[in-house]
Amino acid sequence: MTGMQAATAGQESGPIARRPIGRTGLSVTELGFGGASLGNLYRAMSDADAQATLQAALDAGIRHVDTAPHYGRGLSERRVGDALRQVDGVVLSTKVGRLLAPDDSVVDDRMRDGFRSAMPFAARYDYSHDGILRSHADSLQRLGLARVDLLYVHDIGGYAHGDASEAYWRQLTTGGGFRALERLRDEGAIAGFGVGVNEVAACLAAMRATQLDVILLAGRYTLLEQAPLDDLMPACAAAGTSIVIGGPYNSGILATGTRGGGPLHFDYGEAPRGVVHRVAAIEAVCARHGVPLAAAALAFVLAHPQVASVIPGIDGAARAAETLALYRHAIPPALWGDLREAGLIRDDAPVPETRS
Repeated sequence: MTGMQAATAGQESGPIARRPIGRTGLSVTELGFGGASLGNLYRAMSDADAQATLQAALDAGIRHVDTAPHYGRGLSERRVGDALRQVDGVVLSTKVGRLLAPDDSVVDDRMRDGFRSAMPFAARYDYSHDGILRSHADSLQRLGLARVDLLYVHDIGGYAHGDASEAYWRQLTTGGGFRALERLRDEGAIAGFGVGVNEVAACLAAMRATQLDVILLAGRYTLLEQAPLDDLMPACAAAGTSIVIGGPYNSGILATGTRGGGPLHFDYGEAPRGVVHRVAAIEAVCARHGVPLAAAALAFVLAHPQVASVIPGIDGAARAAETLALYRHAIPPALWGDLREAGLIRDDAPVPETRS
């Protein structure tokens, strides 16, 4: 059974399927681990719970882990490194574009930039040649590892930077940021690089500037959003660039659904009424087929041939087991037909039933 067929039938046992990353020679498990939770995203997590969470993911067969300096101002990288040291066969990615400097004003773990971390550092953006090289070296020190496999340029573009985006883009291009990444790849220090962003425009601009091996796209290709079918997916197919999907639940609403009575989050904020109504309609179709909404969300993105892996947030050991069960949940092909007929997914969106 191929990884694509497993998305249809559900993997009831056996290892998680692997897929290649561009031309890097790497293959990743199609279910990965997003390390933001290990940086205390939205809530504090003890070191013991952090280690148990990642260990549970490893025990489940996940061999693709992503982290970043931004996640808890270095906390996630420290915890990931402690868990992965002397563990073989894991493809590890981290990010560049932020440098961390000591900040003695940080004396507690109050919420800062979404993270409950007491790590005494402040971040500044630097996408220049020297900034990229320093970011890579600093990450190796925090991780306590000799190597990372993939580097993503983190949060480049107007979505993150607004009016400052052009200045940071010049650091990447005329300032040599991309050249530094090409050098690291050419020298074999990393297997490949890409961008890790929340917007398609930044991906397309980066592809015009350099050869990307992979794109980590958060929240823009999901059961709710398929606009990348118009431009990004064809461009990646032509260039041989793989896509890793972050945020497959659109900040939570595709995980929680609309029926639980709690707050509904979409794109890092409160879900608009139109989004809530659309999710409720998708949720109703899933319910008729006995499929958890979150299971459909994972299977849907994995059906696209450019997608190498999906990295949902996993914020506890129990969540790792739940996520594996969602990934392995059998989904009847009729579900996708009903979603199409109702206009809830695009007619041209690949779905598991169409794969061979």
